Amino acid sequence: MRLILYGKPGCHLCEGLQEKLEQVQNIDFELEVRDITTREDWFEAFQYEIPVLFRVRVERKTIEEPLPRPSPRATVRQLEQMLQKYLVNNDSE
Repeated sequence: MRLILYGKPGCHLCEGLQEKLEQVQNIDFELEVRDITTREDWFEAFQYEIPVLFRVRVERKTIEEPLPRPSPRATVRQLEQMLQKYLVNNDSE
């Protein structure tokens, strides 16, 4: 499973979410961090929404699906539970 985190340098919410995602141990996923300041389309889409987290599914084509935004106060364990719900449980669909 692959996740994409859209954020930008200096965004404390983005950095906090990235740090927590990197501490998740019980779910196997690859994290790709995208800096919205490097592409105009990303900046336009997410400038007021960051951090934004997507899961990537590959079927006939690559599909990026947004995940609910976790609370900045969520613990690593709470984040892991959310990911369990949206990543692991939905893999069987």
